Amino acid sequence: MLDANLKNQLQAYLGKLVHPIELIASLDDSPKALELRELLLDIASLSPKVSLREDGSASRRPSFSVARQGQAPRIHFAAIPLGHEFTTLVLALLQVGGHPPRIDADLIVQIRQLPGGMRFETFISLSCHNCPDVVQALNLIAVLNPGFESTMVDGALFQDEVERRQVMAVPMVFCDSQDEAFCQGRTSLEEILAKLDVGADARAAGKLDAMAPFDVLVVGGGPAGAAAAIYAARKGIRTGVVAERFGGQVLDTLAIENLISVTHTEGPKLAVALEQHVKEYEVDIMNLQRAEKLVPAGADGLAQVRLANGATLKSRSVILATGARWREMNVPGEQEYRGRGVAYCPHCDGPLFKGKRVAVIGGGNSGVEAAIDLAGVVSHVTLIEFDAQLRADSVLQNKLKSLPNVDIITSALTSEVQGDGSKVTGLIYKDRTSDAMHKLALDGIFVQIGLLPNTDWLKGSVALSPRGEIEVDARGQTSLPGIFAAGDATTVPYKQIVIAMGEGAKASLSAFDHLIRSSVPEAPAAERRVA
Repeated sequence: MLDANLKNQLQAYLGKLVHPIELIASLDDSPKALELRELLLDIASLSPKVSLREDGSASRRPSFSVARQGQAPRIHFAAIPLGHEFTTLVLALLQVGGHPPRIDADLIVQIRQLPGGMRFETFISLSCHNCPDVVQALNLIAVLNPGFESTMVDGALFQDEVERRQVMAVPMVFCDSQDEAFCQGRTSLEEILAKLDVGADARAAGKLDAMAPFDVLVVGGGPAGAAAAIYAARKGIRTGVVAERFGGQVLDTLAIENLISVTHTEGPKLAVALEQHVKEYEVDIMNLQRAEKLVPAGADGLAQVRLANGATLKSRSVILATGARWREMNVPGEQEYRGRGVAYCPHCDGPLFKGKRVAVIGGGNSGVEAAIDLAGVVSHVTLIEFDAQLRADSVLQNKLKSLPNVDIITSALTSEVQGDGSKVTGLIYKDRTSDAMHKLALDGIFVQIGLLPNTDWLKGSVALSPRGEIEVDARGQTSLPGIFAAGDATTVPYKQIVIAMGEGAKASLSAFDHLIRSSVPEAPAAERRVA
């Protein structure tokens, strides 16, 4: 099951086990059970501190649990956790075996103080790059607090449950077998704790309110925000980053192959690297905090950023790097069926539509790439483009047109998402050349129509373009003195990671220049006349 390279790596990791652990398998006679048994045997053979027994009583088969010797298991896998989830398996083995987790000490205390008594089930797909973080967070809670259990369920392996519970987007977390999802989509450990720990938000607001003013406050934690924070901190000035989620849209990006000097990486990995780089400097990172209002500097020379939790941060200069989000269709039914057939990540949710009919909305590069990827999983893809022709690169168009299970409809305006109350059943579009209305029977709709800047909260404070982008000059200066901006939220063309990083650095240097010049007292009038 595991190749020699993986075995060598895993054996080195298992050498860090402090306590013996056991793998408890619940198997049947299926081919997948044979695969799982082979994987578990491989793992058990790599360390004398790992044992395997096959007398598990779990109702899901094949599945297995990980437990410390002599303790009841609290971490369960109804899956063969390879691919994106192999790291999840390794971390579970290490953490159950006593290897300390690499998280802040205050988070460990917070987890251990939770009341517990909850069992989480996370439905995933092995191709999803957002799922591992959610499963790893819930597993860690179960390791540190005996009042919790965490089960990972591979939707492709347990299709009957996927159908019964209407799982049409991953990761999707259920709690205590309830039908309503506890959370859905990429969710960090801190976000989960915020939902579990009543009063955490108020405590955080009090701490933020008490913070001393910054020299540079960066709003946003994507590539632009991270670069701005690093460049500011390297100047030795007091720097803070406040972000709704550190990493920004990069977290939702799979393959990245155009970041110069990095031949290939994935969005979540890059997001972790960005945060780790920022943490190399004395930067206050305030994650999971949504900015709601920007107040220009008053007589005290301090601008204010008011947060959704009621706290207010003050700074001598501000860099706005709030990025962008997926553009929505804004048609009837889209919000009602979001996560129930309407999806925005083909890599994450595509496997849930195996053998079904789906549509992709958008004929740019992202839309055509999504259609190509989905065509290898689903029974049929219909790509719908508003314009009279596709806008994707010709090489992508040629590939798409060569696929036998793809239809392309141009000059089409998607008008409505239809469903049966629980899931998508189709969509209605208008032929823009004839105004005729058409209906497509579908199981899923993947929206790939570009980005919207995250600037709604800035209306009335800084100048915005008709598209809602922050207007900046060549130095990243906005319409307000001391307020700079960078990245996908601005009018700078070409929304690319490498461009956002450069713009973040530039905005930070401009902010530092502004601080130097504004700290120099103005010369008396007589001296100015002589000069």
